Amino acid sequence: MIPSLRTYYNQYFTQQHYQDFLNGMAKEAGEAPAFKVAETPVFVPGQLTAKLIQACEEIVNVIVQPDFKTLTSGAIPADMNVPDENDHPHFLIIDFAVCKNEQDVLTPQLIELQGFPSLYAFQELMARQFREQFNIPGTVSNYFNGMNDDSYLSLLQQVITGPYQSHEVVLLEVKPHEQKTRIDFYYTTHKLGIATVCITDLIQEGKKLFYLNNGSKIQIKRIYNRVIFDDLLRQQETLGEHVDLFQDLDVEWITHPNWFYRISKYTMPFIHSEFVPESWFLHQLPSLPSDLENYVLKPLFSFAGQGVVIDITQQDLDNITDPENWIIQRKVQYARAIETPDGPAYCEIRMMYLWPDGAERPLLVHNLARISKSKMIGVTKDKSDTWVGGSCAFFEAP
Repeated sequence: MIPSLRTYYNQYFTQQHYQDFLNGMAKEAGEAPAFKVAETPVFVPGQLTAKLIQACEEIVNVIVQPDFKTLTSGAIPADMNVPDENDHPHFLIIDFAVCKNEQDVLTPQLIELQGFPSLYAFQELMARQFREQFNIPGTVSNYFNGMNDDSYLSLLQQVITGPYQSHEVVLLEVKPHEQKTRIDFYYTTHKLGIATVCITDLIQEGKKLFYLNNGSKIQIKRIYNRVIFDDLLRQQETLGEHVDLFQDLDVEWITHPNWFYRISKYTMPFIHSEFVPESWFLHQLPSLPSDLENYVLKPLFSFAGQGVVIDITQQDLDNITDPENWIIQRKVQYARAIETPDGPAYCEIRMMYLWPDGAERPLLVHNLARISKSKMIGVTKDKSDTWVGGSCAFFEAP
């Protein structure tokens, strides 16, 4: 999107550079990514950088409202509520489609947001390897708010481990070594010193949790939570015996599971911004749009795009018996914004925040990008294509 950098990068690119880039990540993390990593980063011009930051801060303004928990009191399904919820999430991720407005100018449009961690450790590794292997100039940065590799990892360590020793904190997931994002788990362990633990390996004694580390039983003081509880319930019957995470336990959550639901699709109808598509809870829709083809239906309580209705018909609406559990949202039109050697591509940009305890607002620190030749963007959908997949962005200062 920055023409000079895009031209330079495309001309400089070789398959050997790309392979060296992949090998560099694998060497540091101990394993190659299990998902497709794009051949290129995204170069974001200053004007779009400014809009992305403005959009994020307008969304954050809603989340930091004193009545936000009251607004989102219906966000957590009754069977998903976990005790001891804290005051705010420690992680906030906000996804935007890169679109064009009526003046043919690039602009972001909100796709999704979550009070849940993303690939916070891996994105540092990816961006650094892009820099090293492809000579990314210092005129653009993958960080915000004056961060660099060292200060970013230091803040990440502070947020995740806090006052505890690294061995007292675990990264918790369901079957972590089978997850496509496991490279992030391994690199988190490498950089922060915390163990990656499967829910089936937790040991409960009273309200305390333990795990085994080289044969020694260690009490867990904090859980860096990577468990998506919808996914946990779906797999519950096949997991065998495991600790019930919905009970009152003597452990801190980073971040607490309830924030996955509070900051989600459920939040979108409360946000009014030029960068946020019009959204309503289906049961509160003032009138049915005459142009249904320009809207999408999303179930509130699902993840990874499951259950989304892209081409709405009247029959789809008639079939819904629980309209309070759905939102209807105006579609966004992705722009073919990334010029690649084998054709233009669409992209999404994820803006990544950290929210330390005691801070009034979360801090924008890093990013993630997805590049696709299909509007159904996802790093697992385009395996046969080139110049697509998971990536990161380098931003020109606004």
